[in-house]
Amino acid sequence: MDSKRLGYGFTLLAILIFSLQDAISKHLGSAYPPVFIAMLRFWAFAIFVMALGARSPGGLKVVAATKRPVLQILRGILLAVQIVITITAFTIVGLAHSQALLASGPIFVALLSMPLLGERVGWRRWTAIGVGLCGVLVILNPAGSDFDLPVLLPLVSALMFALYVIATRLVSRDDTASTSFFYTGVAGAAAISLVGPFFWTNLAPVDWLWMGLLCITGMSSHYFLIRAYDLLDAAAVQPLTYLQVVLAAIIGVSIFGETLNFNMVLGSVIVVAAGIFTIWRESVVARRRAAENRAENDTGK
Repeated sequence: MDSKRLGYGFTLLAILIFSLQDAISKHLGSAYPPVFIAMLRFWAFAIFVMALGARSPGGLKVVAATKRPVLQILRGILLAVQIVITITAFTIVGLAHSQALLASGPIFVALLSMPLLGERVGWRRWTAIGVGLCGVLVILNPAGSDFDLPVLLPLVSALMFALYVIATRLVSRDDTASTSFFYTGVAGAAAISLVGPFFWTNLAPVDWLWMGLLCITGMSSHYFLIRAYDLLDAAAVQPLTYLQVVLAAIIGVSIFGETLNFNMVLGSVIVVAAGIFTIWRESVVARRRAAENRAENDTGK
């Protein structure tokens, strides 16, 4: 199997595992405090990233060396809080409905990249952002009789994840990907451990099995996604992650008895289309800038 097909295989495997992880999170989140569930998950994640770091060249000392310690810690805190909100949303709002709104993440990243990263956004991406936000409004249907404030939870989660992505782009200017991955797990585990023990709940014996499976899926999904990014460009990987919206709808309806209304389906299509276009356009702009920088360097020589 060539590297490209292997990369797509890793991507699809990661997406399948992420979907299973979301379903288990919803199952456990309906019986136990989401903060408690997220804490146990982060403990396993921290062990995983420390083991990876110890096996890397130079060991933990090299992996933990960062030029942006405050921002790296902030990233871990952001992701920990975002995961707690996401598990809560899965439980209250539903798996399918939540994933439909979480799909707006890349749109918020493009929107926030202007004030926070100083990036210029052309009319094409502005149009995609506008269309995507319209899709979000279609899903939310604020004028509808069934609108409820908790439905905003997935939107808050999407915004927080967008901030996490922006912070990741900022630290990537100074730190390696392995260093960022290390701090995501360790800082996140440390932050949530300040709060999680107050929500400690004794798990039923069968739920320890589900919790173990959740930790395994959390580690393996990130591992396969890392392998996918090693073999493919982000522009090839990210559009495929929208398959989670489809899988979430299938799992939500078939396992948890959720219902899909017209607004949710139509809004999801709009948001996914706008998100894929935004990702594609960002990759085009990035390649153009890289080519311009190479040309400037060649001229300077």
